[in-house]
Amino acid sequence: MNEFSWKDVTNALSLANMILGLFSIFCSFCKKSPCASWLLLVGFLLDMAIGAVTRHLNICSKSGAELNDFAVFTTFGLASALLLGVDGPLNGFLAIIYVLAISFRLCFYSTGIPFTYKGLPCPYASCVLASTSLLTNGNTFILSCMACLMILFMMDQSYYPHDEILESENWKKMVYLGGPYHKSSAPGVIWRPGTGWSGF
Repeated sequence: MNEFSWKDVTNALSLANMILGLFSIFCSFCKKSPCASWLLLVGFLLDMAIGAVTRHLNICSKSGAELNDFAVFTTFGLASALLLGVDGPLNGFLAIIYVLAISFRLCFYSTGIPFTYKGLPCPYASCVLASTSLLTNGNTFILSCMACLMILFMMDQSYYPHDEILESENWKKMVYLGGPYHKSSAPGVIWRPGTGWSGF
């Protein structure tokens, strides 16, 4: 496949990710949190696939990056926040803070360090929330505590390994959440993770 065709594939994956997020939102409103959580986990896998394709084929497209940002905001922002529920004022307020954290990452958290993220990428935070929801049968108290922790990790100024490193070293997947390393240990090179397609 030529470069143009691969861009179409990645755009289609981003669109599919957004559609999964919209269906997850619908499931959350229908009080079907397990279904909403599974849709988010599938969206996480799609996001990983998009990142792998764009890195290995060095695909960069402004329209594709914007489409992916919309997909990330829909699936890993709005849909993930609705897992917390909006039945009470505290849960609703936390959901708003979670969405604002995702928006802040998309706007300001690109990093200048090769193969790294600044703070925990929101697809990983969403994956943790969805897994927690499935394991606890949608317990809102545990989900709220986990959401607060994920917000702190996403807003963290430490640097995390990039997907390409995680893909090659399986042990880092096990310690990923606890593995930020200090800013001073990374060289100052201007670079955006995943060529603007993933990593937020």
